[in-house]
Amino acid sequence: MEDLIALRFKTLTNVLDERTRRLFAAAEAKAAGYGGVTAVARATGVSRRAIAVGQKELTRPAPHGSEQRVRRQGGGRKRTIQNDPSLAKDLEWLVEGTTRGDPESPLLWTCKSVRRLADELQAKGHRVSHQLVAELLAGMGYSLQANAKKKEGQGHADRDAQFVYLNQQVRRCLRTRQPVISVDTKKKELVGDFKNAGREWRPKGSPVPVRVHDFLIPDLGRVSPYGIYDLRRNAGWVSVGTDHDTSAFAVASIRRWWYSMGQHAYGKIRRLLITADGGGSNGARVRLWKVELQKFADEAGFDIQVCHLPPGTSKWNKIEHRLFSFISQNWRGKPLTSHEVIVNLIASTTNRKGLTVQCELDEAKYPAGQKISKAEMASVKLERHAFHGDWNYTIHPRQMN
Repeated sequence: MEDLIALRFKTLTNVLDERTRRLFAAAEAKAAGYGGVTAVARATGVSRRAIAVGQKELTRPAPHGSEQRVRRQGGGRKRTIQNDPSLAKDLEWLVEGTTRGDPESPLLWTCKSVRRLADELQAKGHRVSHQLVAELLAGMGYSLQANAKKKEGQGHADRDAQFVYLNQQVRRCLRTRQPVISVDTKKKELVGDFKNAGREWRPKGSPVPVRVHDFLIPDLGRVSPYGIYDLRRNAGWVSVGTDHDTSAFAVASIRRWWYSMGQHAYGKIRRLLITADGGGSNGARVRLWKVELQKFADEAGFDIQVCHLPPGTSKWNKIEHRLFSFISQNWRGKPLTSHEVIVNLIASTTNRKGLTVQCELDEAKYPAGQKISKAEMASVKLERHAFHGDWNYTIHPRQMN
């Protein structure tokens, strides 16, 4: 909105005098509705006081003849920034000092709100209000900014090479019509009438009441949704676990997906390719993950190939932005009051590309802290790939069906 106001004001600047300038600003503020005065002041540079005067003039009959007076160019009260040349410099020092870590800045460890900035400027002898501080900051090119997640930490030297290798394996399986799935655990969720981020349409003034504090309800607990996303079919499966998020739970979820969805879609296969994060219940270094996959491979009778994403790249896992993000959109603003609500909301998730999702509640117990002996690990028929065998490996059935 401010950009359009600024464009219109700039277009008419050469034909507006002092009076018509404030009338234009007043009319724009009235048309904009709530918050219009602030928006117009920022877009045009016309002061809030001048806009208020213009709004009063719009309600009075138009002057004529000698009654219509126009201030000469450069007339009127000077702007504060003109009367106080050091104001802008002190304001920039206050703001930028916190960014640069200047130990002399009084706002180094405090919130940089316009009211706080105004208080500090007044302490330095400047006559300034928080509204003027906001206008000055906008004029200096500042705006409200949230933190931006851009620092990924130290990347692995073979990160790019691993993505190339992973992509080659995925293409090979898709070309030979072998299934490829992306797996991960979605964020754990408290069950109950808790606030859920987002908004949904409801009658005005009647939001859904939820608890003030997010304390776990013992009878309901929390859930761990483990997801499987089928890259070829754009289809998802989610097991909503009520116990610990262990490797046994992860593989049990993959097993459920296979017998409920995968087997019917693919029939008899030679290989299943799993792409997964490097940590968590399906981590590259977790022994229980490999032992449980061995049990599944023995039972299903096909090879299970696993390619892990390199460290620090979990956000690029396909399941994150092809399944989990749409689940979060579907249940935004809805309290997850019961297991039934969670399962139904996940199962009803879709998108414009035809995503389908099946979901089941898994109330089985998966004890944490299960130890795997060297003998158990040695019994796993694991073939490490030539490239980064710690990230890429295949588990063969010990006895083919």
